Amino acid sequence: MSKKTLYKLFYADPSAFNAEYDKRFHDEDTIHLDIKIGEHSAFVCQSAEIFKLIISIERTNNKVSQICNRLPEIALSQFQQRCLIDEIVLTNNIEGVHSTRKEISEILQDLSKNNKRERFVGLVNKYVLLMKNETLPLQTPEDVRKIYDDIFYEEIKATDPDDSPDGKIFRKSDVGVYSPTEKKIHNGLYPESEIISVMKNSLDFLNDSHYDILLRIAIFHYLFGYIHPFYDGNGRTSRFISSYMLSQNINKLIGYRISFTIKEHINKYYEAFKVCNHYNNRGDLTPFTEMFLGIVDVSMHQLYQALSERSEKLMHYINLITQLPNAEDKSMCRIYDYLIQAALFSNMGISQKELEHEMKMTYNTVRSRLKRIPEELLITNKQGNRSFYLLNLKAVDELLK
Repeated sequence: MSKKTLYKLFYADPSAFNAEYDKRFHDEDTIHLDIKIGEHSAFVCQSAEIFKLIISIERTNNKVSQICNRLPEIALSQFQQRCLIDEIVLTNNIEGVHSTRKEISEILQDLSKNNKRERFVGLVNKYVLLMKNETLPLQTPEDVRKIYDDIFYEEIKATDPDDSPDGKIFRKSDVGVYSPTEKKIHNGLYPESEIISVMKNSLDFLNDSHYDILLRIAIFHYLFGYIHPFYDGNGRTSRFISSYMLSQNINKLIGYRISFTIKEHINKYYEAFKVCNHYNNRGDLTPFTEMFLGIVDVSMHQLYQALSERSEKLMHYINLITQLPNAEDKSMCRIYDYLIQAALFSNMGISQKELEHEMKMTYNTVRSRLKRIPEELLITNKQGNRSFYLLNLKAVDELLK
């Protein structure tokens, strides 16, 4: 936080509290929202920290885009899928919902065959839309309910029907928000008419192009948590919406990284909610906005680092291909290339079908090329009746040292 929060100032220096609140609230650059946090009108100070973070995110995004433009298409696709799986596992984990990479990967491989009532199918389907660059309407409370239904409704109806939305759009009863230690930290808005009204105003702000999109995403993320429109699934719905907005407006890959970074900074994340919800913070959403933009900034830097390191290693190992067994055959060079990409960018490897498609070869021809690779250099991962392949880069290093 660039300045001491009003919440802390109230206790640290009560005599300066009211003057500081008035100064922040009435500053000509302050953004005022048509929303109340408790009794107080919500506002955000456009602090130097906010501007610094937005500039940093945009600069790093440019560097990420440059790397992505240089990467082979299949490597980028594999990395997207890898990040997608991690994002879903971690957004579940934040809410104390256990899921594994294997479980999510299996759903991802067979989306057309999965029953929507099965765990996480709706969630996986929705995140896949980010990869496909499909547009989702996010203008009205009904649009939010549609996103929720697509992600959770069938699953919740089948597993825990009492948590299904029972109001006109959202919930009709009150609900408490609890910490991971089961301590009550917030009451969601109530009654439903208030939920609908504040959600509408929050969406109006999210779509107000007068303000920077990163600022709008950060503030809406807080407001969604404050409203808490559903009995269950609020955190995951909110993080999906943030992921969607980031992927549409900043970078597709950053939409698959946000839960990873939130998980790393989970105490700061919950603390920022706590501070902004508190009566003595007087509706100042600046602390949460700075925290959330800080998370996006860290996430963008981590993404750049991960892609940069993999890109350098890709060039290194591609330059070694001609030294690998049977590399005098051009088709073997090509298969080594794909297996190196899989080792660096994928979750499990590249499938037989993907190799057939990329190399424009038959099943038998691809199989014969794989058999020519020494056993110690080829890693095979099984998922159901499918096999996925990648090159053992440690074994390559040993072979060529």
